[in-house]
Amino acid sequence: MLADRIEGKWIDAFTEVIGRCGVKPGDTAAILSETQSRPLNVHLAELALLRLGARPFHIMLPTPRNPHPVPLRSTGASTVIAGLEPVIAALSQAGFIVDCTVEGPMHAPETPAILKSGARILSISNEHPEALERMRPDPRLEQQVRAAARLARASRRMTVTSAAGTDLTIAMEGASTVGVWGWTEKPGTLAHWPGGIVVSFPATGTVNGTLVLDRGDINLTFKRYLESPIRLTLVDDYITDIAGEGTDATLMRRYLEAWGDREAYAVSHVGWGMNPGARYEALTMYDQRDTNGTELRAVPGNFLFSTGANEFAGRFTAGHFDIPVMNTTITLDGTVVVKDGALQDVFG
Repeated sequence: MLADRIEGKWIDAFTEVIGRCGVKPGDTAAILSETQSRPLNVHLAELALLRLGARPFHIMLPTPRNPHPVPLRSTGASTVIAGLEPVIAALSQAGFIVDCTVEGPMHAPETPAILKSGARILSISNEHPEALERMRPDPRLEQQVRAAARLARASRRMTVTSAAGTDLTIAMEGASTVGVWGWTEKPGTLAHWPGGIVVSFPATGTVNGTLVLDRGDINLTFKRYLESPIRLTLVDDYITDIAGEGTDATLMRRYLEAWGDREAYAVSHVGWGMNPGARYEALTMYDQRDTNGTELRAVPGNFLFSTGANEFAGRFTAGHFDIPVMNTTITLDGTVVVKDGALQDVFG
Protein backbone atom coordinates (compact mmCIF):
# COMPACT_ATOMS: atom_id res chain seq x y z
CA MET A 1 0.00 0.00 0.00
CA LEU A 2 1.28 3.44 -0.91
CA ALA A 3 2.11 5.47 2.21
CA ASP A 4 1.79 9.23 1.85
CA ARG A 5 4.29 11.50 3.55
CA ILE A 6 3.54 14.97 4.86
CA GLU A 7 4.32 17.65 2.30
CA GLY A 8 5.11 21.27 3.10
CA LYS A 9 2.66 22.43 0.43
CA TRP A 10 -0.16 20.60 2.24
CA ILE A 11 0.73 22.27 5.54
CA ASP A 12 0.59 25.56 3.65
CA ALA A 13 -2.88 24.77 2.29
CA PHE A 14 -4.25 23.72 5.69
CA THR A 15 -2.71 26.79 7.31
CA GLU A 16 -4.30 29.07 4.74
CA VAL A 17 -7.78 27.64 5.18
CA ILE A 18 -7.66 27.45 8.98
CA GLY A 19 -6.17 30.94 9.08
CA ARG A 20 -9.19 32.25 7.18
CA CYS A 21 -11.33 30.93 10.03
CA GLY A 22 -9.89 33.65 12.24
CA VAL A 23 -7.64 31.42 14.33
CA LYS A 24 -5.17 33.58 16.27
CA PRO A 25 -2.10 32.89 18.42
CA GLY A 26 -3.14 31.48 21.78
CA ASP A 27 -6.57 30.31 20.60
CA THR A 28 -7.72 26.90 21.81
CA ALA A 29 -8.67 24.51 19.02
CA ALA A 30 -10.05 20.97 19.10
CA ILE A 31 -9.23 18.42 16.43
CA LEU A 32 -12.05 15.88 16.27
CA SER A 33 -11.22 12.55 14.66
CA GLU A 34 -11.98 8.84 14.87
CA THR A 35 -9.97 5.68 14.57
CA GLN A 36 -10.80 5.38 10.86
CA SER A 37 -10.03 9.02 10.05
CA ARG A 38 -7.39 9.81 7.47
CA PRO A 39 -4.27 10.17 9.70
CA LEU A 40 -2.55 12.43 7.19
CA ASN A 41 -5.31 15.07 7.42
CA VAL A 42 -5.42 14.89 11.22
CA HIS A 43 -1.67 15.47 11.37
CA LEU A 44 -1.81 18.31 8.83
CA ALA A 45 -4.56 20.03 10.86
CA GLU A 46 -2.39 19.87 13.99
CA LEU A 47 0.69 21.25 12.22
CA ALA A 48 -1.32 24.07 10.66
CA LEU A 49 -2.81 25.08 14.01
CA LEU A 50 0.64 25.06 15.59
CA ARG A 51 2.02 27.16 12.75
CA LEU A 52 -0.74 29.71 13.46
CA GLY A 53 0.22 29.80 17.14
CA ALA A 54 -2.96 28.09 18.34
CA ARG A 55 -3.13 25.59 21.20
CA PRO A 56 -4.65 22.43 19.66
CA PHE A 57 -5.84 19.33 21.45
CA HIS A 58 -7.17 16.05 20.07
CA ILE A 59 -10.43 14.26 20.68
CA MET A 60 -10.17 10.87 19.02
CA LEU A 61 -13.08 8.45 19.31
CA PRO A 62 -13.51 4.84 18.20
CA THR A 63 -15.27 4.55 14.88
CA PRO A 64 -18.67 3.08 15.82
CA ARG A 65 -20.16 -0.10 14.50
CA ASN A 66 -22.45 0.31 11.50
CA PRO A 67 -25.89 -0.87 12.68
CA HIS A 68 -27.41 -0.67 9.20
CA PRO A 69 -27.78 -3.37 6.53
CA VAL A 70 -25.73 -1.47 3.92
CA PRO A 71 -22.45 0.49 3.90
CA LEU A 72 -22.62 4.17 4.85
CA ARG A 73 -20.93 6.66 2.54
CA SER A 74 -20.96 10.47 2.30
CA THR A 75 -23.85 10.96 4.73
CA GLY A 76 -22.64 14.14 6.43
CA ALA A 77 -24.10 12.63 9.61
CA SER A 78 -21.25 11.24 11.68
CA THR A 79 -22.36 9.09 14.61
CA VAL A 80 -18.93 9.03 16.23
CA ILE A 81 -19.83 11.31 19.19
CA ALA A 82 -22.78 9.08 20.07
CA GLY A 83 -24.21 11.62 22.50
CA LEU A 84 -21.23 11.56 24.86
CA GLU A 85 -21.74 14.64 27.03
CA PRO A 86 -18.05 15.09 28.02
CA VAL A 87 -17.14 15.21 24.32
CA ILE A 88 -19.91 17.68 23.52
CA ALA A 89 -18.83 19.83 26.47
CA ALA A 90 -15.17 19.81 25.42
CA LEU A 91 -16.00 20.72 21.82
CA SER A 92 -18.39 23.45 22.96
CA GLN A 93 -15.64 25.04 25.05
CA ALA A 94 -12.98 24.83 22.35
CA GLY A 95 -14.12 27.86 20.38
CA PHE A 96 -12.79 26.41 17.12
CA ILE A 97 -13.09 22.82 15.93
CA VAL A 98 -11.35 21.11 13.04
CA ASP A 99 -13.48 18.11 12.13
CA CYS A 100 -11.65 15.18 10.54
CA THR A 101 -14.31 12.51 11.04
CA VAL A 102 -15.08 10.21 8.14
CA GLU A 103 -18.68 11.27 7.53
CA GLY A 104 -18.63 14.81 8.92
CA PRO A 105 -20.98 16.54 11.39
CA MET A 106 -23.30 18.53 9.12
CA HIS A 107 -26.34 16.38 9.98
CA ALA A 108 -25.01 14.89 13.23
CA PRO A 109 -27.49 15.16 16.13
CA GLU A 110 -24.91 16.75 18.45
CA THR A 111 -23.94 19.57 16.08
CA PRO A 112 -26.74 22.06 16.94
CA ALA A 113 -25.79 22.05 20.63
CA ILE A 114 -22.10 22.53 19.82
CA LEU A 115 -22.84 25.43 17.47
CA LYS A 116 -25.24 26.98 19.98
CA SER A 117 -22.30 27.33 22.36
CA GLY A 118 -20.68 29.70 19.88
CA ALA A 119 -18.07 27.25 18.63
CA ARG A 120 -17.33 27.29 14.91
CA ILE A 121 -16.59 24.14 12.97
CA LEU A 122 -14.40 23.63 9.93
CA SER A 123 -15.20 20.20 8.54
CA ILE A 124 -12.37 18.92 6.38
CA SER A 125 -13.93 16.54 3.91
CA ASN A 126 -12.45 13.05 3.89
CA GLU A 127 -10.37 13.73 0.78
CA HIS A 128 -6.76 13.11 -0.09
CA PRO A 129 -4.86 16.36 0.66
CA GLU A 130 -3.84 16.60 -3.01
CA ALA A 131 -7.49 17.37 -3.79
CA LEU A 132 -7.78 19.78 -0.88
CA GLU A 133 -4.65 21.57 -2.03
CA ARG A 134 -6.29 22.35 -5.39
CA MET A 135 -9.42 23.70 -3.68
CA ARG A 136 -7.83 26.40 -1.55
CA PRO A 137 -9.75 29.53 -0.49
CA ASP A 138 -10.97 32.03 -3.05
CA PRO A 139 -12.24 35.40 -1.68
CA ARG A 140 -14.18 36.07 -4.89
CA LEU A 141 -15.97 32.73 -4.46
CA GLU A 142 -17.07 33.79 -0.97
CA GLN A 143 -18.80 36.89 -2.34
CA GLN A 144 -20.51 34.95 -5.13
CA VAL A 145 -21.75 32.20 -2.79
CA ARG A 146 -23.06 34.80 -0.35
CA ALA A 147 -24.94 36.52 -3.18
CA ALA A 148 -26.34 33.21 -4.43
CA ALA A 149 -27.56 32.27 -0.95
CA ARG A 150 -29.29 35.65 -0.58
CA LEU A 151 -31.01 35.14 -3.93
CA ALA A 152 -32.19 31.64 -2.96
CA ARG A 153 -33.49 32.83 0.42
CA ALA A 154 -35.49 35.60 -1.24
CA SER A 155 -37.04 33.25 -3.81
CA ARG A 156 -40.48 31.69 -3.71
CA ARG A 157 -39.97 29.03 -6.38
CA MET A 158 -37.13 27.00 -7.90
CA THR A 159 -37.62 25.12 -11.14
CA VAL A 160 -35.18 22.63 -12.63
CA THR A 161 -35.51 21.48 -16.24
CA SER A 162 -33.34 19.65 -18.77
CA ALA A 163 -33.34 18.34 -22.32
CA ALA A 164 -33.22 14.84 -20.79
CA GLY A 165 -36.72 15.36 -19.37
CA THR A 166 -36.26 16.87 -15.91
CA ASP A 167 -39.18 19.04 -14.81
CA LEU A 168 -38.93 19.65 -11.09
CA THR A 169 -40.51 22.34 -8.91
CA ILE A 170 -39.43 23.31 -5.40
CA ALA A 171 -41.46 25.77 -3.33
CA MET A 172 -38.79 27.82 -1.56
CA GLU A 173 -40.95 29.42 1.11
CA GLY A 174 -39.91 27.96 4.45
CA ALA A 175 -36.72 26.47 3.04
CA SER A 176 -33.46 26.88 4.95
CA THR A 177 -30.60 27.95 2.66
CA VAL A 178 -26.89 27.91 3.40
CA GLY A 179 -23.89 28.90 1.34
CA VAL A 180 -20.52 27.26 1.89
CA TRP A 181 -17.36 28.80 0.49
CA GLY A 182 -14.80 26.72 2.39
CA TRP A 183 -14.19 28.45 5.72
CA THR A 184 -16.01 30.26 8.52
CA GLU A 185 -15.08 33.06 10.90
CA LYS A 186 -18.54 33.48 12.46
CA PRO A 187 -19.22 31.92 15.88
CA GLY A 188 -21.90 29.25 15.85
CA THR A 189 -21.43 28.26 12.21
CA LEU A 190 -20.14 25.27 10.27
CA ALA A 191 -18.29 25.23 6.96
CA HIS A 192 -16.69 22.47 4.97
CA TRP A 193 -13.58 22.44 2.83
CA PRO A 194 -13.75 22.16 -0.17
CA GLY A 195 -16.52 24.75 -0.55
CA GLY A 196 -18.40 26.51 -3.31
CA ILE A 197 -21.94 25.19 -2.84
CA VAL A 198 -25.38 26.67 -2.18
CA VAL A 199 -27.95 24.28 -0.75
CA SER A 200 -31.55 24.68 0.37
CA PHE A 201 -33.37 22.31 2.71
CA PRO A 202 -36.98 22.50 1.54
CA ALA A 203 -39.93 22.59 3.91
CA THR A 204 -42.33 19.65 4.07
CA GLY A 205 -44.31 18.80 0.95
CA THR A 206 -42.62 21.30 -1.38
CA VAL A 207 -40.76 19.17 -3.97
CA ASN A 208 -42.70 17.73 -6.92
CA GLY A 209 -42.10 16.61 -10.49
CA THR A 210 -39.63 14.54 -12.47
CA LEU A 211 -35.87 14.37 -12.17
CA VAL A 212 -34.01 12.55 -14.94
CA LEU A 213 -30.51 11.41 -14.04
CA ASP A 214 -28.75 11.12 -17.38
CA ARG A 215 -25.55 9.43 -18.53
CA GLY A 216 -22.59 11.19 -16.98
CA ASP A 217 -24.43 12.40 -13.89
CA ILE A 218 -22.83 11.25 -10.66
CA ASN A 219 -24.05 9.15 -7.77
CA LEU A 220 -21.54 10.10 -5.09
CA THR A 221 -22.74 7.54 -2.58
CA PHE A 222 -21.53 4.93 -5.07
CA LYS A 223 -18.74 7.19 -6.43
CA ARG A 224 -19.95 6.34 -9.90
CA TYR A 225 -20.67 8.22 -13.14
CA LEU A 226 -24.04 7.00 -14.44
CA GLU A 227 -24.00 4.93 -17.61
CA SER A 228 -27.75 4.75 -18.17
CA PRO A 229 -30.65 7.14 -17.46
CA ILE A 230 -32.84 6.96 -14.35
CA ARG A 231 -36.20 8.74 -14.16
CA LEU A 232 -37.30 9.69 -10.64
CA THR A 233 -40.88 10.72 -9.88
CA LEU A 234 -41.24 12.92 -6.80
CA VAL A 235 -44.52 13.62 -5.02
CA ASP A 236 -44.54 15.92 -2.00
CA ASP A 237 -40.81 15.37 -1.39
CA TYR A 238 -40.76 11.57 -1.78
CA ILE A 239 -39.42 9.47 -4.64
CA THR A 240 -42.42 7.37 -5.63
CA ASP A 241 -40.98 5.71 -8.72
CA ILE A 242 -37.51 4.82 -9.99
CA ALA A 243 -37.70 4.03 -13.70
CA GLY A 244 -34.75 2.85 -15.72
CA GLU A 245 -32.90 -0.16 -17.04
CA GLY A 246 -29.38 -1.23 -16.28
CA THR A 247 -27.05 -1.32 -13.31
CA ASP A 248 -27.47 2.28 -12.17
CA ALA A 249 -31.23 2.07 -11.62
CA THR A 250 -30.90 -1.35 -10.02
CA LEU A 251 -28.26 -0.12 -7.58
CA MET A 252 -30.42 2.83 -6.57
CA ARG A 253 -33.53 0.72 -6.06
CA ARG A 254 -31.72 -1.95 -4.03
CA TYR A 255 -29.90 0.54 -1.83
CA LEU A 256 -33.05 2.50 -0.99
CA GLU A 257 -35.06 -0.66 -0.39
CA ALA A 258 -32.42 -1.97 2.00
CA TRP A 259 -33.11 0.77 4.53
CA GLY A 260 -36.72 -0.26 5.06
CA ASP A 261 -37.30 3.41 5.82
CA ARG A 262 -39.64 5.69 3.86
CA GLU A 263 -37.61 8.73 4.87
CA ALA A 264 -34.65 7.46 2.83
CA TYR A 265 -36.75 8.23 -0.28
CA ALA A 266 -37.34 11.86 0.73
CA VAL A 267 -35.49 14.99 -0.41
CA SER A 268 -32.73 16.21 1.86
CA HIS A 269 -31.53 19.31 0.00
CA VAL A 270 -31.24 20.90 -3.42
CA GLY A 271 -28.78 23.45 -4.74
CA TRP A 272 -25.95 24.04 -7.15
CA GLY A 273 -22.15 24.12 -7.38
CA MET A 274 -20.14 27.31 -7.86
CA ASN A 275 -16.43 26.54 -7.41
CA PRO A 276 -14.45 27.26 -10.60
CA GLY A 277 -11.60 25.10 -9.32
CA ALA A 278 -13.77 21.98 -8.98
CA ARG A 279 -13.31 19.47 -11.79
CA TYR A 280 -16.03 17.19 -13.13
CA GLU A 281 -13.50 14.51 -14.11
CA ALA A 282 -11.81 14.45 -10.68
CA LEU A 283 -13.64 11.29 -9.59
CA THR A 284 -11.67 9.32 -12.17
CA MET A 285 -8.35 10.41 -10.63
CA TYR A 286 -8.60 8.94 -7.13
CA ASP A 287 -9.12 5.55 -5.57
CA GLN A 288 -12.49 5.35 -3.82
CA ARG A 289 -10.89 5.49 -0.37
CA ASP A 290 -9.08 8.70 -1.36
CA THR A 291 -12.17 10.75 -2.19
CA ASN A 292 -15.39 11.78 -0.54
CA GLY A 293 -16.53 13.52 -3.72
CA THR A 294 -17.04 16.98 -2.20
CA GLU A 295 -15.23 18.46 -5.20
CA LEU A 296 -17.88 16.99 -7.50
CA ARG A 297 -20.63 18.61 -5.42
CA ALA A 298 -18.99 21.98 -6.05
CA VAL A 299 -18.54 21.68 -9.85
CA PRO A 300 -19.94 24.93 -11.32
CA GLY A 301 -23.45 24.61 -12.70
CA ASN A 302 -24.32 21.15 -11.41
CA PHE A 303 -27.75 20.72 -9.80
CA LEU A 304 -26.99 19.06 -6.49
CA PHE A 305 -29.87 16.77 -5.54
CA SER A 306 -29.82 14.92 -2.23
CA THR A 307 -32.05 12.40 -0.53
CA GLY A 308 -32.16 11.54 3.17
CA ALA A 309 -32.10 13.55 6.38
CA ASN A 310 -33.71 16.98 6.37
CA GLU A 311 -33.91 18.27 9.92
CA PHE A 312 -35.79 21.37 8.74
CA ALA A 313 -38.61 19.14 7.52
CA GLY A 314 -38.44 16.94 10.62
CA ARG A 315 -37.04 13.94 8.73
CA PHE A 316 -34.18 11.82 10.03
CA THR A 317 -32.61 8.81 8.34
CA ALA A 318 -29.13 7.42 7.72
CA GLY A 319 -29.93 6.65 4.07
CA HIS A 320 -28.44 9.31 1.82
CA PHE A 321 -27.68 10.07 -1.82
CA ASP A 322 -25.78 13.11 -3.12
CA ILE A 323 -26.22 13.35 -6.89
CA PRO A 324 -24.67 16.14 -8.98
CA VAL A 325 -26.91 16.41 -12.05
CA MET A 326 -25.31 18.03 -15.08
CA ASN A 327 -26.83 19.99 -17.99
CA THR A 328 -29.91 21.32 -16.21
CA THR A 329 -31.43 24.80 -16.16
CA ILE A 330 -32.15 26.16 -12.67
CA THR A 331 -34.48 29.14 -12.31
CA LEU A 332 -35.34 31.14 -9.19
CA ASP A 333 -38.48 33.28 -9.62
CA GLY A 334 -37.63 33.94 -13.24
CA THR A 335 -33.90 34.45 -12.71
CA VAL A 336 -31.86 31.80 -14.50
CA VAL A 337 -28.89 30.92 -12.28
CA VAL A 338 -27.78 27.86 -14.29
CA LYS A 339 -28.53 27.40 -18.00
CA ASP A 340 -27.98 24.02 -19.63
CA GLY A 341 -25.35 23.23 -16.99
CA ALA A 342 -23.51 26.56 -17.22
CA LEU A 343 -23.40 28.83 -14.18
CA GLN A 344 -24.72 32.27 -15.10
CA ASP A 345 -23.11 35.58 -14.21
CA VAL A 346 -25.88 36.86 -11.94
CA PHE A 347 -24.13 36.86 -8.57
CA GLY A 348 -22.03 40.01 -8.82
